Amino acid sequence: MKIHKIKLNNFRIYKGENEINLFSPKPTNNINIIAGKNGFGKTTFLTSLIWCFYGKMMIEVEEKYKKDIRNVGGYDNFLVTLLNRDIQAEFERGIEINPIFSVEIELQDLSIPSMSCESILIKRTYNFQHRHEELTIFIDGSENELTKEVGLEIFINDFILPREVAKFFFFDAEKIVTLAEAKTKSELKSLSHAYSEVLGIKKYEDLKKNLETLLIKLRRNGAQPLQQDKLQELINKTEELQSLIQLHKEKKNDLEKEISLYSSQSEALQDKLIREGNGISVEELIQLKKEQDHLKKESDEIKARLKKMLDLVPLVLSGKRIIELVSQLENESLANSNLSINILDNPILNNIVLKKLGDLEIDLLKSKQIIQLFQNSLEEYTIKNNESTPVLLDYTPEQARAIKAVLDNIKNGFNVQFKNIVREEKNNRISLSRIFYKIKQAEVRKDNAVAKKLREDKTKIDNRILQLTQDKGGLLEELNSLEKQLANNNKIISELEKNLNFIKADLAKAEVTENLISKVNTIIQRIKEEKKYSLQKSILLGLKKLMHKNNFIRNVQVNVQEDIMDIDLLDINDKIIDKESLSKGEQQLYATALLKALVDESGIAFPIFIDSPLQKFDKFHSENIIREFYPVISEQVVLFPLLEKELSEIEYSYLKPYLNKVYMIENTESSSSLKEYSKDQLFNEFRKDKNYVHSN
Repeated sequence: MKIHKIKLNNFRIYKGENEINLFSPKPTNNINIIAGKNGFGKTTFLTSLIWCFYGKMMIEVEEKYKKDIRNVGGYDNFLVTLLNRDIQAEFERGIEINPIFSVEIELQDLSIPSMSCESILIKRTYNFQHRHEELTIFIDGSENELTKEVGLEIFINDFILPREVAKFFFFDAEKIVTLAEAKTKSELKSLSHAYSEVLGIKKYEDLKKNLETLLIKLRRNGAQPLQQDKLQELINKTEELQSLIQLHKEKKNDLEKEISLYSSQSEALQDKLIREGNGISVEELIQLKKEQDHLKKESDEIKARLKKMLDLVPLVLSGKRIIELVSQLENESLANSNLSINILDNPILNNIVLKKLGDLEIDLLKSKQIIQLFQNSLEEYTIKNNESTPVLLDYTPEQARAIKAVLDNIKNGFNVQFKNIVREEKNNRISLSRIFYKIKQAEVRKDNAVAKKLREDKTKIDNRILQLTQDKGGLLEELNSLEKQLANNNKIISELEKNLNFIKADLAKAEVTENLISKVNTIIQRIKEEKKYSLQKSILLGLKKLMHKNNFIRNVQVNVQEDIMDIDLLDINDKIIDKESLSKGEQQLYATALLKALVDESGIAFPIFIDSPLQKFDKFHSENIIREFYPVISEQVVLFPLLEKELSEIEYSYLKPYLNKVYMIENTESSSSLKEYSKDQLFNEFRKDKNYVHSN
């Protein structure tokens, strides 16, 4: 599947019609560039595509869109912000103008089951005057019964690109490092859901949830009147707790935004105070600020690592029990391996033993008696050995290895790592205090009236920040308490439902449902195991191509445990590499390799759109990315670089053999437009800009 044309009409900064054509006559020319400065509309272009495909469901593509829509008070208010400001202003002044914005995307080379088509046109339009949104889909130039039958939104999601996986096809290259930074259980679980979506596992997990919901419903049908009342009371309590938790989370977000706003004001006032006090120069202040920001970032990373270590504390405290658990697993494994060998039922083995005994001049009758005696002894030994090791756990080999890995981690490095983190945190706190003291020392002139007023304003704002921070702390305590109540409530519901008896009419349905759940669980586990090995291979291959450190990462291990899928990078000694120890560039390389592997494994043929394509990369890695990644990640790739900053002219020359179309976003009088240039013109036109300043 490829995109032929994209047309934007009055969408935000793009005033009027702006059309680009991405058709390529050669498969090898699969890369397109849309270059532009910050604020000219690169991110807006990506937003237009997401909106065109998914409309109000764009919140399921990326958390960013969910926040944007929530911040303006809902999807209807968000739509209003998408109209070009000049068009909106002219309409509100009474000028006769059609206040409509739209986005069109024409697709070609599609493969739709039971249908042959050459092109599909998707157009989403919003009428500002009538507050009306409309989606139309034309297949080969006309409307089709299939789209009407399944629904336009469902058609896009099921036949074009599922919204759950769209984030992997429209992404900010700088932000994909979040794939490498997942540490906590909740982060890993969230990432695992994304993996499941891309790898096609989610549909089975959804089926499992639906079957479990049906089973719960069948159980509840068998409840007695008193049990029904108790159950309904608990369900109502659960809904109430969920509403309160959501409300508290929204309040927390509001407090965080307010704290962030006041913090910015406080920093601005402090800058003014320093300039007024003449304690240090502006350059020194900037340097101190940079050091302060760097230390704060380090502090956040240290806290994240500490939080990850704290997850292991309960296991450390129960160390003896963990050792006993591992010992039991090893004994069970040994017992399972002591399988009885039946020599008598194996003709080949039996003949070999008889021949050997014959060589010792033992007659046939005695030879058979010896074999029988040996067989009986072997069986007796196996039975006694298995009886001495009762099977209490019956873990799979994968689960047993996971438990042993936890014990090895606790034994080999927990204490040292914990002490190192505590020491780092202490040093970081001392350094931050030192920087803060230097900045405060710069505010030396207290007799200055302006400085006095600034100091008073700053004190008020700092007090407000302190109050808001305290409010946030109290809110977090309440939120934690509510979440514990919810978990406890759900546990009581679960226990109550387990004790309910199925009514006779539902018994057969329940048996079939439980059987189906068991089969779906088996399918999910089998798919995860299969995908695990192909993912490992694909990620490792990508890393070896992209990284210039030989043997830095020797192997990749994908760990699957229940609903969590985590990925470990192993060094030359088969030891796990802490992803936090990787540089930002290396983290982005890892995330890039992971992204490529996920796209390959998804089997979805769709164009890839990449914003900030070469952020964080040095020239060696940039060349690898350009030569080894962009030409093969998809049959059609669209890059949105900042010229000279994210894409130098030398790096651009590496791309030239793969280039198809080149566009520049030009901005005049606060409106942007898209203009096509030849491959050789791009940097020349970029330099002609009157605001261009060479990086040298």
